[in-house]
Amino acid sequence: MSDTGRVPWIVGVSGASGTPYAAAVVRGLLSAGEDVDLVVSRASRLTILDETGHPFRDAHAEADLRRWLARGADGSPDAFKAEPGADPARVRHWPPGDLAAGPSSGSYPVKGMVIVPASTACVAGVALGLSKDLLQRAASVTLKERRPLVVAVRETPLSGQTLRHLVTLDEAGAVVLPASPAFYAGARHIQDLVDFVAGRVLDAAGVPHQLYRRWEGELGRGGVGPMP
Repeated sequence: MSDTGRVPWIVGVSGASGTPYAAAVVRGLLSAGEDVDLVVSRASRLTILDETGHPFRDAHAEADLRRWLARGADGSPDAFKAEPGADPARVRHWPPGDLAAGPSSGSYPVKGMVIVPASTACVAGVALGLSKDLLQRAASVTLKERRPLVVAVRETPLSGQTLRHLVTLDEAGAVVLPASPAFYAGARHIQDLVDFVAGRVLDAAGVPHQLYRRWEGELGRGGVGPMP
C-alpha cells in the first residue's frame, strides 16, 4: 500500500474490556473511506484473546486483524456485511513497542486519534505525558499538535484519581467519551449497543456514519425493533 497522500486516523486499543468497540470504530472509519493506523497495546492482546477466543499477533497481524474486524460482538463472523466499503487493506498496523513508528512524530500526517477502549492505566499515562509505548506516545503527539483526540474510557466505578486524570485530558483538548451505550435507538442485539458507542466516538471525531438511529425529539420511537 502506497503512503502517498495517505492521512489516516490513529486508533489505539488499550487493555480495558471492550475490544468490540474498537473493531466497530475501525469498521466505521473504513466504511467512511478513511485510512487507519492501528496500535494494539500488549495488554489489549490478552483482552482480545479473552473476548474473542482468537489471538492478535504482530507476526500474523494481517490475518489476525481481518478475523478480529470481521467478528461481531455476538460472535458472528460477518460483521463486515453491515459496513459496505470497509476494506481492511486500508489499515496499517504498528507494533506497540515501535517508538520509531510514524505516529510517534508530529511531522507524520494524521487526522487525529481515538483510544477505544481506554483503560484507566492508559488514561493515567496519557494525562501524565508518559510515552511507555507507541499508544501513549501517539496520544501525547496528538495533543501537542492540537489534533483531535477522543478517549473512550471503559471502566466503572471511577476513582477520584482517574477522574482527575480525565479532567486533565479534557483541559488539554481531548474529548473524554465514556463507553456508555444508550437504549433509545431500539437496540435488539448487543452489536446495536456496541455500534451506538462506536458511533458516538465517530461523532466526536467528525466522521460521518450510520451506526445508530439518532434522537429526533419524539418519545416512544425506540421500543424493541430493528434499527433502520
